[in-house]
Amino acid sequence: MITVSPLVIFFAAIFTNNILLANFLGMCSFIAVSSEIKTSLGLGQAVTFVLTFTTIFNYFIYHYILLPFGLEYLRFIVFIISIAAFVQLVEMVLDRYFESLYYALGIFLPLITVNCAILGVSLFMVIRQYSFYQTLAFGVGSGLGWTLAIVAMAGIRQRIKHSKIPKGLEGAGITLIITGIMALAFLGFSGIVQIQ
Repeated sequence: MITVSPLVIFFAAIFTNNILLANFLGMCSFIAVSSEIKTSLGLGQAVTFVLTFTTIFNYFIYHYILLPFGLEYLRFIVFIISIAAFVQLVEMVLDRYFESLYYALGIFLPLITVNCAILGVSLFMVIRQYSFYQTLAFGVGSGLGWTLAIVAMAGIRQRIKHSKIPKGLEGAGITLIITGIMALAFLGFSGIVQIQ
């Protein structure tokens, strides 16, 4: 088991080991949704919520069901099923009790199910052999790091919306270039704290 403080893992997951900018997981919804700050913030909050709870849920499933029965090889399937089930449950609760929020998130809520960052965090938790508190810190930190990255990208994209950009770079091209520059900027934090 890795003996790293959960606080260190929390800050590393936000900055130096950002799930989006260091591992490039969750790029599809990042590029598609990062055109407006309000939408990006809403999706980021939903991703953080789902990421935190599915990581904790998958921790218990892995350590108290899969490992004791020798079923570790099923973790991919079980993690995907638990993520899909949790997102479906969140969607039903929002639709029933928070209708305005449900319609504000729209199609972005079901898209969280196929966000590979959610599965990636659960798999990193297993690979790195995190304890419960390390898993909790990693899940929350990864969600906040993903939110920070998508909101920053939305802010940059809104600023350059009316700028003159060469035709070949408009849309996804300039977004990928900016993402690379953001990843390099976050790499500058790697001297502070690093987890592997």
